[in-house]
Amino acid sequence: MYPMETQGLEKAIGYEFKNLNILREALTHSSYANELKARRQIVPCNERLEFLGDSVLSIIVSEYLYSTYRDIPEGELTKLRAALVQSSALAGYARRIGLGNYLYLGRGEEKNDGRHRQSLLENAFEALLAAVYLDAEERGLPAKDTVSAFLLPLVKDEIKNLKTNGIYSDYKTELQQLIQQAEGDFLEYVTVGESGPDHSKTFEVEARLNSNVIGRGKGKTKREAEQNAANEALRLFGEIEE
Repeated sequence: MYPMETQGLEKAIGYEFKNLNILREALTHSSYANELKARRQIVPCNERLEFLGDSVLSIIVSEYLYSTYRDIPEGELTKLRAALVQSSALAGYARRIGLGNYLYLGRGEEKNDGRHRQSLLENAFEALLAAVYLDAEERGLPAKDTVSAFLLPLVKDEIKNLKTNGIYSDYKTELQQLIQQAEGDFLEYVTVGESGPDHSKTFEVEARLNSNVIGRGKGKTKREAEQNAANEALRLFGEIEE
């Protein structure tokens, strides 16, 4: 039987479905669909929605990172995106909205604590993204923006967690936000040195506040050197512990 009414889930994601059938499909695990099939009842499971949701997730997160972290090179953006859409992160998003409580599971999955299993929650969360996308589209709403409204707050919280745990840091953005607290201050990054052959250069950059050097950094790219210079500046200001 269906474990709970969907109003609680809809409230958690801030979206009310018009087509409850597509929501029910998103919440239906294959184990439940197979049990009904054995009784000659055909109910779609969420695997097709999961396929679409994976793409919806990727484009929304990619666009957000691209537009928000303008000084981060492609390689670092790729690493950050991977951390935000990995299985454990998606299962974490699912737990935040209590998604496991609303799933249709077969008896075996229910007995094996499927409502808390990482892979199952990950897949159901992607299916839910697709369900919101398709339902919004049916209603004539901007589908991607509608999904973003409930997905991005979860993603932003996860970025904060990654920063807290030292897994990801955008030092340039942090330094800029710190400097902006005082009006009239001007922050710039100046390349003061290059060394090594063309295929493997090392750049040296200074972070300057009102022409005063507040940090120096080296890196294989100018952006990496700038990040390292910003890191040193934040240490100077006591924002990062030694």
